[in-house]
Amino acid sequence: MPAPVYRVMQVLCTLVSPLPIGTNLGLAHLLWMLLSGELLVSRGAIIPGLSTSGLPVAAVRRAWAALGQGTWTSDDLLARLVVIVESEGPWQPHTHAGYHPVAVDTTGFWRPRLVDCPTKHYSSVAGKALPAIPLGLVARVGSVNGQRMALPLAIVRADRSDPGPQIHQRRLVQRAKAVSAPDDVLVFDRGFGVALLQGEEVPTWVVRLPKNFTARRATPPAYQGRGRPPTRGARVRPLSRQRKGRVIAATPPDQVMTWTEGTTTLRAEQWPALVLPDADPDSAVFTVVAIHDPRYAEPLLLATPLALTPPVVRDVYHDRWPVEQLPLAAKQMLGAARQFVHAPETCQRWPELTLLAGALLTYVAATQPAVPTGFWDRRPRPTPGRLRRVLSRCVFPNDFPLPARVREKASVTTHLPKGNWGQRRPKTALVSTTTVSNHAHPLPEVA
Repeated sequence: MPAPVYRVMQVLCTLVSPLPIGTNLGLAHLLWMLLSGELLVSRGAIIPGLSTSGLPVAAVRRAWAALGQGTWTSDDLLARLVVIVESEGPWQPHTHAGYHPVAVDTTGFWRPRLVDCPTKHYSSVAGKALPAIPLGLVARVGSVNGQRMALPLAIVRADRSDPGPQIHQRRLVQRAKAVSAPDDVLVFDRGFGVALLQGEEVPTWVVRLPKNFTARRATPPAYQGRGRPPTRGARVRPLSRQRKGRVIAATPPDQVMTWTEGTTTLRAEQWPALVLPDADPDSAVFTVVAIHDPRYAEPLLLATPLALTPPVVRDVYHDRWPVEQLPLAAKQMLGAARQFVHAPETCQRWPELTLLAGALLTYVAATQPAVPTGFWDRRPRPTPGRLRRVLSRCVFPNDFPLPARVREKASVTTHLPKGNWGQRRPKTALVSTTTVSNHAHPLPEVA
């Protein structure tokens, strides 16, 4: 048995062992199918991918049942993954001025053919929201042997009663606040506004702002002796903009800082003690930083309530990018971009499991020696793609000594109906004809 295969099976068994007996074996088969890239060959079909993994027909059916009906949640698996990663030692969290960055982001698994899909996700390519299964990601950022990696802490679903993006973002911010430690700083992209973070009372955060962002001074200007005394501070516009052919000038910065990185000189402009334009003067204040880098056409506009220097604020925001690796590994490297599940719960569970598999593959690859793809690969790196190619040449290792808990559940099933009759549901449990289910149309009543 190759060493990477043995290592992957060790981590898989440790991950699924606490789950109920039978379900843990089915999830082990599903995760192996994902990690070995069989979903790429089957173009997103789960049962054909399980079949080509070297599993018997009964094991394929049990794995399919564990996906949709097993007693497990993504929170349990993520908590177990965090314990495994932190206990092994190679993974170390990043630290900036005493704070650990925790990235927060959203991703969507496109489902254009899913009937009555209740949720949507914005597509920058299409320029509009398309039917998708949106999921929120909360991940602590660190390094494994010098390679940056995001360790997922939580995966947040959209609310079924109100699946709008604003409600989903609020739930994601609340969950990120709940799972973060006092020395963590939450890092957001432009999709999350300052008003949302202040409304949820998030204590530490760094967020990227849109180019047309404006704010006000927290302190009103001094009374000039004429007219009504001012009650709000002056408006601050960090970046200039053009509207209807007229240039609106930017507000001069209160502080300017320059530093050199190699041969590049960067300049940061700061506006401290600001509040939102419609906020009360006694509201929570924050600082806006505009970082001008000659290597980029547009400056980086950030906001934070923390007393951090501009280089630290920029470094904290740059540590947000590893969270983008999780959907990349799940969709492109493991083949989960195409999905063919239709039951409401399975539509949520399958993307969550693929994101977990992407994080697991990235971590195991970073802790193993790099395996070259071929003779031309002279300087291989420990990437998840190379590990997936090694696993794709192997079927499920049935000779691996599984733990005592990871086994088939010995249940008495002789009294249950088999075949198509076993899949029939009572009339009260039948779904409407407009809803797509995992099974074919119900069989007619038999006299």
